[in-house]
Amino acid sequence: MSIFVDTSALLAILDAGDSNHPPAKAAWERLVSQKDALVSTNYILVETSALVQHRLGMAAVRTLHEDILPLISIEWMDAQGHYTSVSALIVAGRKELSLVDCATFEAMRRLGISSVFAFDRHFREQGFELIP
Repeated sequence: MSIFVDTSALLAILDAGDSNHPPAKAAWERLVSQKDALVSTNYILVETSALVQHRLGMAAVRTLHEDILPLISIEWMDAQGHYTSVSALIVAGRKELSLVDCATFEAMRRLGISSVFAFDRHFREQGFELIP
């Protein structure tokens, strides 16, 4: 089974002060030990790297890129995926929904992934199963 990995989960794994850290750490360990196919996008990589650098510093960026990301298969968004995501964002017209969110939903649907390791309620609104 493939499971998408979102920024909210990656941040919670790395930040011991995050309220979601304990469930994120437990879920991450379970997912890795079960050998589920973990998938993310380059948009998530950019978003997560920027947030981790700003909030936690360069040591956490190194941990992200050296210890966590090698376990995740990266799906690279192409021009068509980008334009589809921008259109979805504009149609949704919701200030709290981001381009990265829309790109993630588009990628998950295109790849046939229904489960996401995340702490973002937008996934449930879109019909995806949240882990944990």
